[in-house]
Amino acid sequence: MNWEALLAPYSQVVEELKVKLKGMRSQFEYESRHSPIEFITGRVKPVTSIIEKAKRKHTPLDKIEETIQDIAGVRVVCQFVDDIYTIVKMIRSRNDLTIIEEKDYITHKKDSGYRSYHMIVHYPVETIHGEKIVMAEIQIRTLAMNFWATNEHSLNYKYEGRIPSEIKARLQRAAEAAFKLDEEMSKIKNEVQEAQRIFHRK
Repeated sequence: MNWEALLAPYSQVVEELKVKLKGMRSQFEYESRHSPIEFITGRVKPVTSIIEKAKRKHTPLDKIEETIQDIAGVRVVCQFVDDIYTIVKMIRSRNDLTIIEEKDYITHKKDSGYRSYHMIVHYPVETIHGEKIVMAEIQIRTLAMNFWATNEHSLNYKYEGRIPSEIKARLQRAAEAAFKLDEEMSKIKNEVQEAQRIFHRK
């Protein structure tokens, strides 16, 4: 399989979505309002991870484009929980992509404690062979959720998905602590934003 040719449109999707989401961030800042976007990252899933996921899902390699939703992934990180839903609404209103699925792991967290909002989209890219519709995943989460998820991901990698129960229990407690932090910060959101506006004016 020619992985380079297969993954090229996915790289294009990641780059284009990053540019568009960064554009949204800049627009908020120009209008001197609070930007709900703290930062944006993106990546194309490494080939080894794609193959592993295909094995887990019993998906033949010639069917991965239809079944693996996160080959192209973009992550939007926000300061506050309600910023996440602001971004969700804005993405829903865009006409340059089509949302095919939404997964709210904030209202319905995973058993591990994982929280994030996932949107699966179809995004059209122009290739030398014409337009191609590519599936991508946009994850939207707070800084606290991102901190937790990054560490959980590393532990999953270390223990090959079988994290010892003692560490699992600590992770679940840490997830609750992270969410508590988000809740407390939400209560002083107006003060934080006012302070940021004063700082930017200076």
